[in-house]
Amino acid sequence: MARTALIWVALAAAIAVPLAAAAASPLLAYRDPIYITAGFAGVAALGLLLVQPALIGGYLPGLSAFRSRRVHRWVGASLVILVVIHVGGLWITSPPDVIDALTFTSPTPFSDWGVVAMWAIFAVALLAAFRQRMGLRPRTWRISHTILAAVIVVGSVVHSILIEGTMETWTKAALCALVIALTSIVFIKLRVWSRRTRSRAT
Repeated sequence: MARTALIWVALAAAIAVPLAAAAASPLLAYRDPIYITAGFAGVAALGLLLVQPALIGGYLPGLSAFRSRRVHRWVGASLVILVVIHVGGLWITSPPDVIDALTFTSPTPFSDWGVVAMWAIFAVALLAAFRQRMGLRPRTWRISHTILAAVIVVGSVVHSILIEGTMETWTKAALCALVIALTSIVFIKLRVWSRRTRSRAT
């Protein structure tokens, strides 16, 4: 019981502490509520990227493999919604900046990484939604999902690290490091490239 509680508390803290630090940022002063909502949607999405590999790797006690897969899908859907809120809010507050980002003409490098991660999130969501209709084989699905997940994680982490905004530097770096480390561990553990290994996400 103590180990179970410790794991869940650690996961909650890893997500909540960066959110709390961002909420205390002086850069939020006089910001538009829509802009603040868009920013925190991005921070929350980064936190959920830590939950996804924890679910698929079976590291969250109290959840069966079936329930972990189900929660994984719901978290994935939540990621899509958060990204839409993030980009939509920024569009409302500054359409030219979003257009520059989407067309890869923004002078800020972090925009390109964010847009790549965004399209990868949409792509994996579409693949998941139409997987049966497309007739994807389990191994093809696993490899496609893994490649897109890697793009999402790398793109999101670089996007976050390069932004000097409301997120506090050290808590942001710690969360990004956890996301990269846990995702890498799960990729190695599941060996999705192997023909004989069956993923928990299947």
